[in-house]
Parts: sequence; structure tokens; C-alpha cells
Amino acid sequence: MHPLTDTALDQLFRSARSFSHWLPQAVSDQTLQQLHELLQWGPTSANSLPARFLFIRSAEGKERLRPLLAEGNVEKCMSAPVVAVIGMDLQFHEQLPRLFPHTDARSWFAGNAAKILDTAFRNSSLQGAYLIMAARALGLDCGPLSGYDREQLDRTFFPDGQIRSNFLCALGYGDRDQLHPRGPRLDFDEACQLL
Repeated sequence: MHPLTDTALDQLFRSARSFSHWLPQAVSDQTLQQLHELLQWGPTSANSLPARFLFIRSAEGKERLRPLLAEGNVEKCMSAPVVAVIGMDLQFHEQLPRLFPHTDARSWFAGNAAKILDTAFRNSSLQGAYLIMAARALGLDCGPLSGYDREQLDRTFFPDGQIRSNFLCALGYGDRDQLHPRGPRLDFDEACQLL
């Protein structure tokens, strides 16, 4: 392994931004498949992979989403080529005999709703972050957001209750001409400790 080039680090981190305005350029099925192919390799507890991804692209899908969004998020989602719903499968542990076969990891979760929810939330959040980084690696821009009616979205898109939404992420090709100045970040000494 070698460190990434400065160009790659800029694309993933330093020059990457959160977008609210989008260019009218579609995101292909192939790109979404490549996105999943990359993000699935990020680590999760016991290889649990609890995230489930709903890619909303159609006009009908977006109209179902529209009334569930906070007012400030309507236009940024409606104009995005894709809105990804990063969900968490509350039955993820049923896949563990296949995904983590060297021990009975399913038994760690079966019947323990609090542990299931905690693990699903933490690890689907990680997988959502992997989605953002994989999207940036593929040349896409992202607009992650959490301003929506979660209960109503879950009833609308996941009516059986097995999957719950974690957060949303608009995907596409961002309009850099409409970016506001980048927000500041914390210094090392403000955010980190060395022991």
C-alpha cells in the first residue's frame, strides 16, 4: 500500500464539498452499480453490512419523497439526479451465517432488539460514509442530509418495517458556481488528544 496522490486526496477530501445545486446530468445504472461495488468493501461489525440503499431517480419516486422533506431540502433533492436513502435492515443478523460464517454471530443479536438497532445504526452510518467516499472516487458529488420526516418516509418506502432510514444523500454532478464559501474546520488540538 502506498499513500494516495495529492490529486486523489483533494478529490476525496480537501476539494470535495457538500452540494445543494446540481447540473442536469444523469447518473447511470452502471455508475450506481460501481458505487455499491466499492462501498461494500468498507468494514462493518462482524461483516454485518446492515445498510440498504434505495436510489430514487424517477419523477414518480421524487414526488413521493417531496412532502417528506424539510422545506430547505426540497429543491436540493428534487433537482438532484439521484437521492439515495441510506437505510438499515433490522433483520441484518439473519445474513450473518453467510456473511460471517466462522462463528455463530447470528446468536449475538437474535432476540436483542436494542443491540440490533445499535449495531444497525452505527454500521449503516459507516456504510453511508463509504457511499459518500465511493461516490467522490467515481467523480460524483454528494449532498448528505437528515432533514426529513423519518417515520413517514419509512412508512412510504419501507412499509413492512424491516428497513428504517438513517439519512439521505443527494448524488449527481454538483454546480460549483453555486457553492457558498467552505465552512471552517477544527484544528488538531481542538479535536484530538494524544495519550
